[in-house]
Amino acid sequence: MSISRHPVALRLERQVGGASRLLATVMLLPLVDGIFAALVLSGALTATTRVGPLVVPTGVLQVGLLVFGGSATVAVVLAEMQGSRAEKVRAVLTVGVPLVVGAAAVAALAPTIESVLDAAVFERFAAFVVLTIAAKTASTRLGDYLPRPGVIVGLGLLASVRPTSLALHVQVDYAVIAAALGAGAVAVAFGLSVALLEPHLRHLLDIDRFRFGSAVALGTLALSLFGVVPAGAALPVFALAGVLAIDPGQAGSDALAGDAVAENAATDGGEDDEPQAEDAPRAPFDHGDERAPWL
Repeated sequence: MSISRHPVALRLERQVGGASRLLATVMLLPLVDGIFAALVLSGALTATTRVGPLVVPTGVLQVGLLVFGGSATVAVVLAEMQGSRAEKVRAVLTVGVPLVVGAAAVAALAPTIESVLDAAVFERFAAFVVLTIAAKTASTRLGDYLPRPGVIVGLGLLASVRPTSLALHVQVDYAVIAAALGAGAVAVAFGLSVALLEPHLRHLLDIDRFRFGSAVALGTLALSLFGVVPAGAALPVFALAGVLAIDPGQAGSDALAGDAVAENAATDGGEDDEPQAEDAPRAPFDHGDERAPWL
């Protein structure tokens, strides 16, 4: 498995510490910094795509997989979390309960806030938010020059407020709430799948390659909000990113490395020699180097 140097997870890991708290921060952050609210207000959550006689809830799937889940969740579960699969499953479920409840609460408030906003203007800011997240996911260096997503959401709210309609109209859209619950459930199911398949994914998935593919999928989601590409186009891009990130050669390399370690141990008579400092492996989310090695 490639050691993950996920830019978003690197930054958050320094602030929160601990794998369980890092997972909670990664999955719950869209609720806190306004990203999820922006997508709800832009209508991205309720987007659907008709495939023959079927109506696919592409908005629910895209938000659940790309915003709440995504490469940061995969990086934390595979590269940072320790313990058995059962412990990782419990950690995901612990995060999943407040995620689903929080998503429903934000969706319940969204129609009331939308009553005083110009939806067309705010939708553009929501697209810029997703583009910003995609850039920050792809590169820490590029993300340093971009504003925080919460700042963009705040500016979008200010720019889209309609002065002639400042009276709030309390509204509840149960379809939006149901979609929010679905997005949260999709994210939890995604995290559980990664935790359950962790022994296999650890040796097959190139996390950094998957991270770049996820960034492209997020960019595609933003383009769909701009109307440049069809709604739902981000889903096949995300699926393709997962397929292209599979590297069967890693499993063979890991097996050869394990055989070499076993052979050395047998040759040394089981002695536990202390490794030299320069041979010590780099820990996932290394604190000493913020930049990814390819930047």
